[in-house]
Amino acid sequence: MGSFGDSIPMERTSKQAAPGKATVLAIGRAVPINVIHQEGLAERYLRELNRHEEPGLLAKLERLCTNTTVKTRYTVITEEVVRNNPGLLVEGATTVRERLQISAEEVTKLGVEAAKKALAEWNRPVEDITHLVYVSSSEVRLPGGDLYIAATLGLRKTVNRVMLYMLGCCGGAAGIRVAKDLAENNPGSRVLLTTSDNCLIGYRAPHPDRPYDLVGAALFGDGAASMIIGADPILGKETPWFEFHQYIQTFIPGTEHTIDGTLNESGIIFTLSRELPKVIENNIEEFAEELHGMLPKGLNYNDIFWAVHPGGPAILNAVERKLELTPEKLVSSRQVLSDYGNINSNTIIYVLDYMRQASLKKRREQSPGPDPEWGFMLAFGPGITVEGMVARNLV
Repeated sequence: MGSFGDSIPMERTSKQAAPGKATVLAIGRAVPINVIHQEGLAERYLRELNRHEEPGLLAKLERLCTNTTVKTRYTVITEEVVRNNPGLLVEGATTVRERLQISAEEVTKLGVEAAKKALAEWNRPVEDITHLVYVSSSEVRLPGGDLYIAATLGLRKTVNRVMLYMLGCCGGAAGIRVAKDLAENNPGSRVLLTTSDNCLIGYRAPHPDRPYDLVGAALFGDGAASMIIGADPILGKETPWFEFHQYIQTFIPGTEHTIDGTLNESGIIFTLSRELPKVIENNIEEFAEELHGMLPKGLNYNDIFWAVHPGGPAILNAVERKLELTPEKLVSSRQVLSDYGNINSNTIIYVLDYMRQASLKKRREQSPGPDPEWGFMLAFGPGITVEGMVARNLV
């Protein structure tokens, strides 16, 4: 399928939105200008750290780079950033202030860029935004990024702001859930959801006691995403792309340390258990069955679409295997992973946008067979927390 870029769809959707239900009215995406090509990354990365002569380390990172299936990623971490902040690569150095300062500037810049793209597609006055939901696991400051984004965009002073911090990879899905509730319980409201994350706060040289350092170097990327969500779209002025219905959030008991992060004087130290895909595989069926009961009768798992946060190929494989999904069900998730890596809270919004663009392309080319109308959105984060929602494709 490839990357769809940032073109603004001009077509109208083919299905009518249900009264009172939250719908996606626009989507925007933004990434840093610095691209990481996965091919040859292991040697380049370790050479920069003067660790390229450690054959075991090189072989391990090369294997990880291949296994992630990632082809390209984008990053705010440039040679200039590292040169100006050498402590970032010094084990135990007190660098949290520098990390948070640089990261805060970058999440705001990318968040504003993604929001501007969503607003341009929506094509209504920015003053019509009534609520802002901001999601990030890459900054800690007062006031938060929600205020800076609202001020930079020129949102009205009375815009109602909500911040969701440190939710990790399920942050985007949680933001959609909160935006849905705001849109449906405040008639006429229009909610701007913005997610923005980068890896700087946890960027460091690999250490033997932290095998996750290499996973982070091979899998994660930086970016931002934005959605405008509202109920009862105005005919002729707004285009609804997806419609959100029932949702579930749950946590898996006893897995608090499977995905773990601690903020200290040197940034965030992440740990990620290699048992994560297996834990998800062992629990996803029960969760999916509960969501399945909320679908219209007569639909099985392969009759619907699946927008799954691609935390990594092992997680996607676990979901596909346990629920016996056909390979095409996770094509958009796998393509986003290949094109961007795991971009934390943003990734689920990228998946939904890829699915939207694929449906539009199929309609333009008059390809046989309609895309599924109903489907699930799934994301996994610290806890282990699972976010799920029933959604409807209106394209």
